[in-house]
Amino acid sequence: MAARAALDIGCGSGALLDRARRDGHTGRLIGADPDAAAVAVASARQPAVEWRRSTAADLDLVGAVDLVTMAGNAFQCLVTDDVLSSSLVAWQRALRPAGRLVFDSRNPEARAWLGWTPEHATDVVDDAGRALRIEHRVQAVTPVGDGVLVDFTESTCDTDGTVLRTDRTTLRFRTDGEIRDMLQQHGFRVLEQYGGWDLGPVSPDRPSIIVVAQRV
Repeated sequence: MAARAALDIGCGSGALLDRARRDGHTGRLIGADPDAAAVAVASARQPAVEWRRSTAADLDLVGAVDLVTMAGNAFQCLVTDDVLSSSLVAWQRALRPAGRLVFDSRNPEARAWLGWTPEHATDVVDDAGRALRIEHRVQAVTPVGDGVLVDFTESTCDTDGTVLRTDRTTLRFRTDGEIRDMLQQHGFRVLEQYGGWDLGPVSPDRPSIIVVAQRV
C-alpha cells in the first residue's frame, strides 16, 4: 500500500489494514465498520491502527487520507441512492486533493445470485478449528434502476446440517454505468474499471466491477 494515509470502509475484522501494517506501512491507517463486534476483533488483532465504529456516511474526517478502500463487495451494502450519495460526500471530504477511491462490486450482468443456493454451499473452518457449512437462499430479486436488489439469507450450519445461525441481507447490484454516474456527480473521476482481479475489462460475463477513481 503506497498511500501515506489510508481509510478502509467496511473493514470487518481488519484483515486488510492489519496486513498493511505488518508489511511495513508506517503512515496513518484508519478502519471503519458499523459492526461493534467486528471493530472489537480488529482492535485486538492490530492495535497500531485507528479503528472506528462508524457507517460510511458518518465519518467526520477532512483531508485526512490519500486512499479510501472498500473491499469484499461491501460497496453493495449501500443499497439506496441516498445512502450512497451521503457516503460519497463523506469519502470525498476525507480524501486529500487527487486522492483515490478503490472498491469492488459484483457485476449484475453476471447474475452471481443464481448460484446462491444450498447446492452451492461452502465448507469452511472457523478460528476454533470447527468445520462448518455456509448456505445461501435467495428470497427476492427486485429491479432497481438498471440493476437489482437481491434479498437473501446466509445460514451457518454444522456439517450434519444443523443450522446454528441465519442472517438476512440485501445487496444492491449496480451497473458500471450507474456507478460511474454517481461518482461523477460527487466529485470523482473514474480512472480505471476492471472486470476481475486479473485486471481484464468489464463485460457481461465478468464477475466484478473494480473501480479506481480520483477526487477532482
